[in-house]
This record gives sequence, C-alpha cells and structure tokens, in this order.
Amino acid sequence: MRAARRFGGRYAWLAAGLLLSACSQPQLYTQESYVFGTRVQISIYGLEPDVAAKHANAVLKELDRLHVKLHAWQPSEVTRLNQAFARGEPALVDIELAQMIQQAANYAQRSDQLFNPAVGNLVQLWGFHQDQFAPVTPDPAALQAALAAQPSLDDLTWNGASVSSSNPQLAIDFGGFAKGWALDHSANYLRKARVMNALVNIGGNVIALGKKGGEPWVVGLQHPRLPEAMATLPLYDGEAIGTTGDYQRFFEMNGRRYSHVIDPRSGQPAQGVQAVTVLSPSHADAGTVSDVATKPMFIQGVPSALRYAQRFGIKDVLMVSANGDVYITEQLQQRLTWLKPPPHLYRLR
Repeated sequence: MRAARRFGGRYAWLAAGLLLSACSQPQLYTQESYVFGTRVQISIYGLEPDVAAKHANAVLKELDRLHVKLHAWQPSEVTRLNQAFARGEPALVDIELAQMIQQAANYAQRSDQLFNPAVGNLVQLWGFHQDQFAPVTPDPAALQAALAAQPSLDDLTWNGASVSSSNPQLAIDFGGFAKGWALDHSANYLRKARVMNALVNIGGNVIALGKKGGEPWVVGLQHPRLPEAMATLPLYDGEAIGTTGDYQRFFEMNGRRYSHVIDPRSGQPAQGVQAVTVLSPSHADAGTVSDVATKPMFIQGVPSALRYAQRFGIKDVLMVSANGDVYITEQLQQRLTWLKPPPHLYRLR
C-alpha cells in the first residue's frame, strides 16, 4: 500500500497551474507560495516589478491569514467552532466566517447535500485530517455513528453573532470551499487596488483578471493519471476554473484508490470519476462556484452532471471517468486545445 498527495516534480505544477513564460515576458511578474496545503501562484501583467510585488505579497498575506483561520485540524476558528458544537455549546463567530458558513449552507442545499462541509468527522475518520496521512480504514462503529447523525449546516442556529448546533457530530471542513472563496477574495483585492491584469492559481483553482498582454490568460488542465497537462484553456476576464480529482489527496490500499472526496451518504470515498473540471462565468462568486460545483458532479457521476451544472449557473464541464474516457460539453470542447487526447471523447448532454 502507499499514500500520496499529488504528482511531484515540475510537471505537476505545469499541469495544475499555468503555462507561462516569464523569461520572454518582461512585463509579467510571478510569485509563488504554499497555502491551503497546495502551491499558489500570483501572476500580474503590465506593472512595474516593485508595484506588482507589493500586490502579490498582499494577496499571499491574506491567503496565509485565511489558511490559519479555516484550518480543519490545526488550532483555528473552525476547530474552535467544532469543539463548541461537540460540547453542545454556542460560539461567537465574526462576520467573515458567518458569511462563509451561510454561503456554504446555501450551496449545500443546491447540491442536495453532496457538497456538505459539515461532515468533517467523516474526513477525519479516513485519515485526511493530517499533513502526512497513511492508508487507513475507519472504525466501523465510529463510521456508522457519524453517518447516522446526518450532520449538515442546516443543524446550525444563529442568534446574532452566536451560533450553535443541535447536532454534536457537525464538524465544519471547508476543504471543498475555501480555495474558491479565497480566489474571489483575492480578485476583489486586486480589482480594488486597480490591478486589472492578473491570474491567481490556488492548486489548480484559477481566476483570471483582464489579459496577459493582448492575449487571454492560458491555463493547463492536469491529467489525472500522468504528471503533465492533458489540455490547455484560455481564460477571460472574471472567469474561474475549478477541478476536483482523485489524484490530489489520496492513498491506495489493496489495489484500490481512496480519495479525500467523501460521499456523505455512504461515508466512503467517492468512486467512478477521476476528475471534474468546471468553468464558471464571470460574476462575484465565480471562484467559489467553480470550487463547490465540482463536488456533486464528482460524487454523483456523469448522468447527473448537467443537472448540478445548471443549478450553479455553469455551462462548461469536463469529466474524466474511471476508465479515462472524457465527457465534455460542446462549448468547452471548442475552447480546449488537447495535449493528451483521451482514448474516447463523448459529448456531455
């Protein structure tokens, strides 16, 4: 058995992120860091390096703050809430976190609770609440107790700035929400700072502002089984892409792959899909939607994908099935440039 988190080496970042050539673009400034357990890259075009560096540093500082605040297992505002819920006690919440929780609750309802950030205990039982995880199988009794409780954000009761839970098994985990929300937060800062041409990449979740010179920004889509990009895609102002895959945080045991995406109905890691990528059109929550919308599609599979896409206002979807076949909407297919064409390509209808 073996455990893995993501493909290593320089090709992993190429595929998860950007196809940029800073050496040939003197007006392109890039800065990288490691936040939310993944690699982050801020790219800014057309500004003097010292000005671009100031804004990139400001974005990365905010991402570090959110990482600490939202961490699911190290001491954070989220773990403080979860401990209070487990004790049956109310807890104070600041405005920012309250807005996140309420927005996530709305998306959970829209996804039929397949995106369910209240099932942190299930994620923990599968060993994914640690920086270095090893193959484990949950204790059956603990798994059954977590499933029987059916926690959701609808179990929360608000009283001004205080929140309580009627369900002690409710444990918030923003793993399927935080990166997208952070994209929108970063884009808002950059727009207010008059940084009009930028690209923010948080582990393959990407939002574009403006252009890279006279051309749209171009990003690569990670191949779920090879350490390279399978396709490239132009991104236009305000658009965001999000991907959920079984290759990001996973382990293998007895020849089977177990990913960190847990089906809240069964308590088991979702099976049947290698990756889902969606393109969210430009709007205030484009990053968050691109992150969240992939979760019900990944869990429920190809037959229900377009139903959930419609609920989230998405028209562009790409899905890689368990055998490597690709299902894609017509409009997205027209925008892609394939680098590694799939064995079979089907229209997603």
